[in-house]
Formats: sequence, C-alpha cells, structure tokens
Amino acid sequence: MSFLSSLNIAGSALTAQRLRMDIISQNIANADTTRTEEGGPYTRKVVVMEERADFGDMMKSKAAGKGVEVTAIKEDPSEYKLVYEPGHADADENGYVKYPNVDMVKEIMDMMSASRAYEANVTAVNAVKTMAASALKIGR
Repeated sequence: MSFLSSLNIAGSALTAQRLRMDIISQNIANADTTRTEEGGPYTRKVVVMEERADFGDMMKSKAAGKGVEVTAIKEDPSEYKLVYEPGHADADENGYVKYPNVDMVKEIMDMMSASRAYEANVTAVNAVKTMAASALKIGR
C-alpha cells in the first residue's frame, strides 16, 4: 500500500460518513412530515456503503484497502406509524394519520455512530500528516 493511499481511504470514509450524517439529519427533520410531493408520509432513508471497487489496484496486494463509497440511498420498508387524530388534515376516514417510519432513538444512535466514525477518520488523516512531516524532517 502506498503511503498516500491511506489519505485516499480515510478521505473516502469522511465523504461517506458526511453523506450518512446528512441523510440522518434529513430523517430527523422530516420525522413529523405527513405529506410529501409523492403523496403520503415521509419515508426514512438509509445509506448503503460498500468497499470501493478500484480496478487499478486489483493486481496489487489483497491487503491493500480501497476505501468506501456510498452505493445507494434506500428507503426503509418498515411500516408507518398510525396515530389516531381525527381532526388532522391528513387523517383517513377512520381518523388515523400515517406518520413517517422514523424512530428518533434509532436516528440519534445512527448519528452518534456516524459522528464517531467521522472523528476516527479525521484522526487517521492527522496521523498520516504527522508521519509525512516526520519523514520530511528525516530527509533534512
């Protein structure tokens, strides 16, 4: 693995985790949205990440990492929450309103996980920068 590929790997993780935090923020912001442009309540979104496919490195060592990339943003298929509110503008004929399938506890836990992963990758980038600076000092 080349020295600077560590920066590429950590950089790809920073980008992926930032997008994950953006999607989680969108879920939290729309936790009470009962009407969207498509009709019906907001549907929770989930980020799908996979190892980055870097065909140029296929012939190199299998131990060398390639980083991560977001391959999809999928909708959560879980059921919507039904709440009895007969006076609500989006209530059905029985008085029930469909609320988004966003669980705030799950979203907060996902946000904490994404934030910690982001911080870990910032630490990795800083470690690589420190090693590069030390290597340059040796050459003096």
